[in-house]
Amino acid sequence: MKRKHKKYSKPKRPFDKERIDEEARIKNEFGLKNKKEIWRAGSEIKRMREKAKKLISASSEEQNALFERLKKIGLEVNSIADILSLDKEDYLKRRLQTILVKKRLALSPKSARQLIVHKKVLINNNVINSPSYIVPLEFEEKISLKKKDKKKVEKVKIEETPSEIGVEIKQ
Repeated sequence: MKRKHKKYSKPKRPFDKERIDEEARIKNEFGLKNKKEIWRAGSEIKRMREKAKKLISASSEEQNALFERLKKIGLEVNSIADILSLDKEDYLKRRLQTILVKKRLALSPKSARQLIVHKKVLINNNVINSPSYIVPLEFEEKISLKKKDKKKVEKVKIEETPSEIGVEIKQ
């Protein structure tokens, strides 16, 4: 079995007041479960920046390939400078949980998370139960909620009287 590595790194200064306040604001704004989700978004942005730095001296075809990949997930980038200027909030805006609130399919980020975790959200007729799913632009219009199945509960009518079944009623 392959060892699973963390997809984030903890902050170097654990008790930095400004960072803690900023993370609390982001956590409330996007309805995140914990700060690991913020750190994961930061790590993903960091990876994108590192790729962009490596491609500064590369050919324009390779750069355009990176730009196209980032445009597919919904990030507005046209140059390497745009990639270097991305921040955590740009990435967090592409999460399924945030897009449900933006499209007004959920009232709040917390209720959006609840719908997703309870498997009530469909993307292209597939159930997605991960609030951190990054929604590609092509599937953004194909997000829907499951329809409720109203099953008819039929009442069983007993037409036989207790004496016909063989049960005697004492009075």
